[in-house]
Amino acid sequence: MAQQDQFKNLIAHCKEYGFIFQSSEVYDGLSAVYDYGPYGVELKNNLKDYWWASMVQMHEDIVGLDSAIFMHPKTWKASGHVDAFNDPLIDNKDSNKRYRADVLVEEAMEKIQKKIDKEVKKAQKRFGDEFDQEQFVSTHPRVSRYTEEIASIRERLATSMSNNDMPALKQLIEDLDIADPESGTRNWTDVRQFNLMFSTQLGNIAGEEGKLYLRPETTQGIFVNFLNVQKTTRQKLPFGIAQIGKAFRNEIVARQFIFRMREFEQMEMQFFVRPGEEMKWYEYWKESRMKWHKALGHTDSELRFHDHDNLAHYANAAVDIEFQFPFGFKELEGIHSRTDFDLSRHQELSGRKLQYFDPEVNESYVPYVVETSIGADRMFLAAMTHALQEETVPDADGKESTRTVLKLHPAIAPVQVAVLPLLKNREELTKAARDVFDKLKFSFQCQYDEKDAIGRRYRRQDAIGTPYCITIDFETLDDHTVTIRERDSLKQERIHIDQIADIVRKRVGRESLLRR
Repeated sequence: MAQQDQFKNLIAHCKEYGFIFQSSEVYDGLSAVYDYGPYGVELKNNLKDYWWASMVQMHEDIVGLDSAIFMHPKTWKASGHVDAFNDPLIDNKDSNKRYRADVLVEEAMEKIQKKIDKEVKKAQKRFGDEFDQEQFVSTHPRVSRYTEEIASIRERLATSMSNNDMPALKQLIEDLDIADPESGTRNWTDVRQFNLMFSTQLGNIAGEEGKLYLRPETTQGIFVNFLNVQKTTRQKLPFGIAQIGKAFRNEIVARQFIFRMREFEQMEMQFFVRPGEEMKWYEYWKESRMKWHKALGHTDSELRFHDHDNLAHYANAAVDIEFQFPFGFKELEGIHSRTDFDLSRHQELSGRKLQYFDPEVNESYVPYVVETSIGADRMFLAAMTHALQEETVPDADGKESTRTVLKLHPAIAPVQVAVLPLLKNREELTKAARDVFDKLKFSFQCQYDEKDAIGRRYRRQDAIGTPYCITIDFETLDDHTVTIRERDSLKQERIHIDQIADIVRKRVGRESLLRR
């Protein structure tokens, strides 16, 4: 299936089965803002619970926080967001469409990369098992030229972004002969910086004295609470503070479904360390976070590290964990060594010391910070991308049919077990099914479903990712056994009602994820 078709199917599936809805859809929607439906909110909450448990529950040296969305405006001056939280904006004069200039350049590089991938596939087909991809890429004249071209573009992009050189960025766009996807013309405006923060007012008084911002990241709430948390929890360095919360960015071009939104949710952890030890912990968290993703079943071919070419003003090292979405490899999570920039800036602007007294060296200092930051919405999209599959399976009559199945890890499935009476018009079956449902609902996220034929109900549960279906039939009334059906293997077996909870718990419990 083509990537574009795969993406369209994913979006349609999210709408049809109640995972994601367009915000304010009855008023024709609000651009780049989405609502999570009944199954979407369960999946998203399960992903957040998994992240929280792996960070806070599994680490004695990491504690939690929930800071406010509104913060003193000086917070964003200290962090650099007021002066430097910008994206390069460019307009096409013919289509009046607005674009991020750096994204246009990145897409041009992706087109060149696709030419390399095409050459590699042709060579793989030609040489078979003897194919050495690394040698081919380094020695094939055309591929080598493409590789050098990408490296040159990447260097020019990084330099212009680092130096805030907008004329150089426009020149790069012109040199690459980039056309507007809408109009096909190259009639561009100059590139200019666009601040991404949403502003609002405090109370009813307009003016600078009442100006507030919707936070563009959750991180700063952690930094300004650093000493509050350290002292009340009596933590010693190294230790971390974890937080899940909403953030807001006035994106120039919000697109690709929930990948880039104006209102989104972050899962961030700031790990405070001694100066000089940050790179050790940077490497530790790189590997730890990659293992976290792979525990969900995501494969080596779906995930990769990508080092930043253009470091943020606060960082001395940064890497992304990228996931292969239907629109290509894109950032899923960032791991950053933030040095002491944030705490030092807040200390400077507030006039209050934000230092840690280290009893082992008998001195006070501003700690360095290693950050892990992942978007809950992007993680949701990655989970759906990985799990949504179409496959051919045998029907009850021996024929084959196609089913749509969401092969989520059982621990994050929105419904963990469905209870299905074989027939809905037989009171003894529905009563027995209700009894089973009422027992299981104390331990699991359950669903009771009696509408349509049993085969259709199985397919519906497959489509929302339910790991187990329990069917109550006439044998149940005689011997208290049920049929348990496993989503992925389609295996069905008879078990006693008393066994259901233990069998389901082994698969859907978070322990299998946390013991990675």
